[in-house]
Amino acid sequence: MLAPIQLLSASRRNLWRLTWIRLLVLAAQAGTLGFTYMSDLVALAWLPLLVLLALSLSMCVLTSLRLRGSWPVTELEFAIHLAMDLLIHSGLLYYVGGSTNPFVAYYLVPLTIAAATLPWLHSIVLSGLALTGYTALLIWYRPLHLQGEQVGQLLITLHLFGMWLNFALSAAFITFFVSKMSEAVREQDQLRAARREDSMRDQQLLAVATQAAGAAHELSTPLSTMSVLLTELRHEYREQAELQDDLALLQEQVKLCKGTLQHLVRAAEADRRQTIEEQSVVDWLEAALHRWHLMRPEATYRYQLTGVGVAPTLMPAVDLSQALLNLLNNAADACPDNLVIRLGWDQQSIVITIRDYGAGVPLAIAEQLGKPFFTTKGKGFGLGLFLSQISVIRAGGTVKLYNQEGGGTLTELRLPRMHIVL
Repeated sequence: MLAPIQLLSASRRNLWRLTWIRLLVLAAQAGTLGFTYMSDLVALAWLPLLVLLALSLSMCVLTSLRLRGSWPVTELEFAIHLAMDLLIHSGLLYYVGGSTNPFVAYYLVPLTIAAATLPWLHSIVLSGLALTGYTALLIWYRPLHLQGEQVGQLLITLHLFGMWLNFALSAAFITFFVSKMSEAVREQDQLRAARREDSMRDQQLLAVATQAAGAAHELSTPLSTMSVLLTELRHEYREQAELQDDLALLQEQVKLCKGTLQHLVRAAEADRRQTIEEQSVVDWLEAALHRWHLMRPEATYRYQLTGVGVAPTLMPAVDLSQALLNLLNNAADACPDNLVIRLGWDQQSIVITIRDYGAGVPLAIAEQLGKPFFTTKGKGFGLGLFLSQISVIRAGGTVKLYNQEGGGTLTELRLPRMHIVL
């Protein structure tokens, strides 16, 4: 099998289309020469014409065999194929009237293909080759010798018919094949742009992950120290009930931070060993909500299950669970009261929505959301939504934010059903 990048290559697909153009032109040329031979109207040099047609057919066969290989098709190779077509076309015209033949205008088809699919340097070289061939055919060619009576009227009729046929073929090739070739080039440019964007995003993610790994390593020691000191303070001031409540809360938060770091290490190790377990999406979401509520006890929410039938299962990667927590935290930061969290699914997707009643997303900065180090809050680093989007995209899903009537934001997390990519 060919690699995906080769299957998506614009030059490879365009070379296939060029082969089909050659075959159609070859069929038209063979049919025209066959009609001429049967009618015995024109005396032609049959042997060199047949050799040129055989050469064109051989190129089609060899190109088809070459495209079955795995090595990529370069723009230079595609330009060489177009140059060979121009040379064969010039050779055929030499034996059938040169520049007086109406099919001399077919020079424009390969040049149009080159202009639509190749860099300007290749197009200039091919244009120079076509102009050289056309100019040479003005001087050197074998004139047509018609046999029989009314030669002049017949020559005019044949010339007009040839002009019509050449226009029809050229228009068909340019309209269908050249537009498809140009579309393939545009698609490849868009794919390259998307890959560059993915590469830049991955570099940003790598930088953030490196800093996060260092921070997690450095935080373990001070968290342990804080835990020990809080235990001692609770023992020393055990008679002060109000202070005990505050110290207990602080100790619970420290314990939660330590548990988060330990969970991160265990989850990363499980991800490395590919030991992530399949679970119901309901169980996954409820476990995430329980963990989040320990982190944000001040938040209040309503949880609604809107899916019908058996809940789908998934194998959520570590970063996907963290992405969900980030989205919940963003909603709680906007307004921690009366959040509405819904889980639903259909045949294609799993949909989780988080409705908050905060200030909403200002339209002036809507396009900036999700970019690293951009935040609308007075605190934070502007990385939560950025990391969440990357994690969800890796899983084949999307994250979208919608302003709601009456204020607030609806955050939609959509994942492909049964196709969670780790």
